[in-house]
Parts: sequence; structure tokens; C-alpha cells
Amino acid sequence: MFRRLESNNNQRVTSIHPSPLKTIHMKTYSFEKLDCWQHARKLAVWIYRTTKKFPSDERFGMVSQMRRAAVSVASNIAEGTSRKTAKDQSHFSVIAYSSTIELLNDLILSVDLGFIAEKEYMTGREIIEKQTLLIAGLRNAQQSIAVSDSPKRRYCKTPTPKLFTPKPLNPKP
Repeated sequence: MFRRLESNNNQRVTSIHPSPLKTIHMKTYSFEKLDCWQHARKLAVWIYRTTKKFPSDERFGMVSQMRRAAVSVASNIAEGTSRKTAKDQSHFSVIAYSSTIELLNDLILSVDLGFIAEKEYMTGREIIEKQTLLIAGLRNAQQSIAVSDSPKRRYCKTPTPKLFTPKPLNPKP
């Protein structure tokens, strides 16, 4: 159903063919190009597949919590890219990072409760560790832009300008 095309300006375009007569072209948004967001998608898929094996009585407990946190990671990365200032973008990266850490906590509890095996835990932990590194790199880049774009502090002392006194053109002897 989905097919990648190349547009005239070399942007990746995805077309959907609901019928042979219609083609809808979509642009690629900036967040879709981020490795951090692409990996967050993989994390969410892994969490969904892993929690599918949890006991059915956990459907509204741990399963729901972990799935919402996994979706939150990718969603906050995407939402942050729509913000105007680097400081605001960085704020959403912090939220995404926090959701990733929440997932790690839930994964540890899942092992403790016997919902997943040690091997699955290690796989999940590796995915989460990579995600935290990618988010930290994105956040650091956003924060460095925020610092370089910020106006000078108003409280720093600036030297008082010296008044210019013009010299007479014809000095008298």
C-alpha cells in the first residue's frame, strides 16, 4: 500500500494508493529524518510485541503503562521538532528521555514479576540504552543551539561609553 518515491527536490515522498486512480503525495517532516525518532519507533514496536506476551490481567496495568511510555518517547521527539525555539525543543527531548527511563523501570519490574525472561530484559535494556544515548545527543545539540541563540544577559556590566567631544578645527595659538 505504501511506496516510496523521489520528488523533484530529492525529498522522500510516500504515496498511498487507495485506488488505482488516486495518488496522494506526502512531504517528509523533519522529525522523520531523525535517527532518534526512527529508533524510538523500533522501541515502541518492540514494547508492543513484548507486552503482548504479558498476563491478560496486566492489560490495564503494566501493559498499558509501558505502551503509553513507549509511544510518548516517539511522540515527544516528533512534537519537539515543531517548536520554534531550541530551548522549547530541548524541553520535549527531556520529556522523551524521562519516558525512556520510565520504560527501563517498567522493564526491570517486569522481570521481577516474572512477566519476561532475563534474555528479553537484556534485549530491551540494550534498545533503551541506545535510545537514551540518541535522545541525549539530540538534547545536547538543541541546548547548544539555545545557548548560542540566547540574547546577552542584561545584568552583565558594560562599560559606560565615553562622550565624544569634538576638537576645534582651527586651533588658536
